[in-house]
Amino acid sequence: MDSGKAGEVSAVTKVEKKGTDKRKGVTWANPVSEDSVPTKAAPISRWKKGIAITDFVLRLGVIGAAMGSAVTMGTNEEQLPFFTQFLQFHAQWSQFPMFQFFVMANGVISGYTVLTLPFSYVCIVRPNALAPRLLLVTMDTVMMGLINTAASAAAAIVYVGHNGSREPNWMAFCQGYNNFCQAASQAVVTSFVAAVFFLCLVSLSALALKRN
Repeated sequence: MDSGKAGEVSAVTKVEKKGTDKRKGVTWANPVSEDSVPTKAAPISRWKKGIAITDFVLRLGVIGAAMGSAVTMGTNEEQLPFFTQFLQFHAQWSQFPMFQFFVMANGVISGYTVLTLPFSYVCIVRPNALAPRLLLVTMDTVMMGLINTAASAAAAIVYVGHNGSREPNWMAFCQGYNNFCQAASQAVVTSFVAAVFFLCLVSLSALALKRN
């Protein structure tokens, strides 16, 4: 019995020695810090942050252009110095439904763009955020269609005012109301500038989403 126990003890000690020898042969590498591993995330984040900053600046440009168009057209009127007992020659933007739509549309665009500035700032702080970018590109596309429609409708009225139309015998009234038509033309051009800004915004947002 004693010899059997001695044999078991010697076998256990041999196994323990083998285990210790195996543990001694294991070497642990030093942990690698995350900073030492080159990744592509940092350049992409910087690139997206640059897009977000450009987006914010373009929105400020949209606010200035749309608000300037609304104010210029909304205060546009001219009264000719001569009049008769029954006739008074006076032109005002509210007399044209297309100009009314133009003023309201540019006012809506201005208010919308002001409300989107916080979302644009979030994209600067968190360049990889997907939800605010999706919201902005969707709403920007809708607003781009609105401002293009308003500017095109007003441009048609301004064109007829400057050149007239031969077939329906429409007279070119801008020959008499020169200041009125000049202000209307300036407002339409500024509104188209805001539309170009929106086109740039939609393109940048689509490019940033593509990188995701």
